[in-house]
Amino acid sequence: MNAWASRYDSDPLAGDWRARHAAPRGRQREVEAQVGMVVEDAQTGWCGAVVAVEKAGGMRVVHLEDRRGVVKAFPLGPGFLLDGAPVLLTPPTAAAREALARQQAAGARTASGSRAVSGASARVATASRLFVEGRHDAELVEKVWGDDLRVEGVVVEMLDGVDDLAAVIRDFAPTARRRMGVLVDHLVPGTKESRIVAAAQRVSPEHVLIVGHPYVDVWQSVRPERLGMDSWPVIERGRSWKHGVLAHLGWPAATQADVAAGWKRILGSVRTYADLQPELLGRVEELIDFVTAPTVPSAPAADESP
Repeated sequence: MNAWASRYDSDPLAGDWRARHAAPRGRQREVEAQVGMVVEDAQTGWCGAVVAVEKAGGMRVVHLEDRRGVVKAFPLGPGFLLDGAPVLLTPPTAAAREALARQQAAGARTASGSRAVSGASARVATASRLFVEGRHDAELVEKVWGDDLRVEGVVVEMLDGVDDLAAVIRDFAPTARRRMGVLVDHLVPGTKESRIVAAAQRVSPEHVLIVGHPYVDVWQSVRPERLGMDSWPVIERGRSWKHGVLAHLGWPAATQADVAAGWKRILGSVRTYADLQPELLGRVEELIDFVTAPTVPSAPAADESP
């Protein structure tokens, strides 16, 4: 045995010696990177929940999402803190992936927060309908409540404004088995919308439910934090509200195509119901409950046997 071998039980340069020095100070342990686990990158201080582990550029990376919804990728391995202790993140094992899949299937939620119905196909459309003012309203409802509405068989239709709402209700001819729910923008006391709704509701008070949110436009129902703002801007009278918002955000705002592109960016910032204001959430849930409520059979006449 030579002198070098007698001093060391094993080769001190064997293995990935750089990885050990890349880790934060302290004794680290290996931990499987599991979705939802909150860790901190020790070098940059970035803290976030694990949302994915994948191969990229020939190496494994872990994607961490911070509390603002921003996602960054880091090399999987050493250099992370879990509950303040240094850890080496490893890929999920097959058993862990299978367990995670079972857990996610059991507790899966739709974007609206409802429990997902596994393997359910869309129902044939029912006679009842949910009406919204325009395309942007419809796209937002679809993104958050689309899965729920397909399970219930409820179709969303666009009104293109509410000026002729009473006529639309008459044409729809609602009944107990053909209910109509209507979502109206900027429904606050003293507005034109409030007068239109009051008149329209009298057409069929039992089979039509009209509710609204207080926002100038459905854009405003998205939490401003999702767009990097503390609050939505106040746009001066006489200026297009949507164009003014886009200009405030520093986005192109000259044409209708710019408005469409801006809405796509705003809609893209919405992931679940938690990204929307409660004033909209409550009203949409109320409408869905109304148009999907079971029909109550008529009571038998006094001379009829039960």
